[in-house]
Amino acid sequence: MDTWPRLHQLPLALRLGLTAFLLILAIGYAASVAFLWDHHGKRDEKPGLSTDDMLAAYTPIERPAPLLAAVEGDHAAQYLTEGDDLQVLSKWLLGDRIAEDYESLELGDLSPKEILEESCLQCHARKADQGGGIGQTMPLEFWDDVKEVAFPKNMNPPEKEILVMSTHAHAQTIPLVSILVFGLLLLSRWPKFIRHGLFAAGFLALLVDIACWWLARSWPTAAWLVWAAGGVFGACFVFALLAALGDLWLPAKRASNAP
Repeated sequence: MDTWPRLHQLPLALRLGLTAFLLILAIGYAASVAFLWDHHGKRDEKPGLSTDDMLAAYTPIERPAPLLAAVEGDHAAQYLTEGDDLQVLSKWLLGDRIAEDYESLELGDLSPKEILEESCLQCHARKADQGGGIGQTMPLEFWDDVKEVAFPKNMNPPEKEILVMSTHAHAQTIPLVSILVFGLLLLSRWPKFIRHGLFAAGFLALLVDIACWWLARSWPTAAWLVWAAGGVFGACFVFALLAALGDLWLPAKRASNAP
């Protein structure tokens, strides 16, 4: 392959065509990253891409209700000091009538609503002057606020049938696109260790990425490997694309005039 013409040696028309080809792939890759960010970022029903979003895309995860975690932690014990307040809230959050019993008339002053208003709103209100702004990030003034933190979150990855279709589509198309980009990199004048290193690292990372889609369903740690391997593949792909673009247009080295 070292005897083949290098990208910068190709005719102008071919270099223009290959440049357009690589730019189209760059736009497509950027759109893919944006799609992943938006698609997976909706899993925990919060803005942005969180670690829970990243894990739940590939492996089942269960998260206790944030309010229950607070009630059972040291924080709540500092403020819920009246009688059975802690026990009432804990029992309520562990039960299956969270919405129905929030404002229970039967419990009266021991209803979850009354306890939260009495013991928590000095900090967990939007206009509270205590709590260091926690009232803005975790308000507990109204039921619409409380319900956001009162329920556990069970997030599951796509069904097996969907994963089969996704694997079928991606495992047969991403390598084909990649071999074109890495193949062009091999035809560049960059040092061999860069060309060969990016080629090997990119495809090995892609293999780990796709394999871990399946492994993560029974081995949660593999979900992190999906993102790590995907990041390595993405970096190799982008570097290969930029290196090929650069080689198309960087001027050739002038021959030395030395005898």
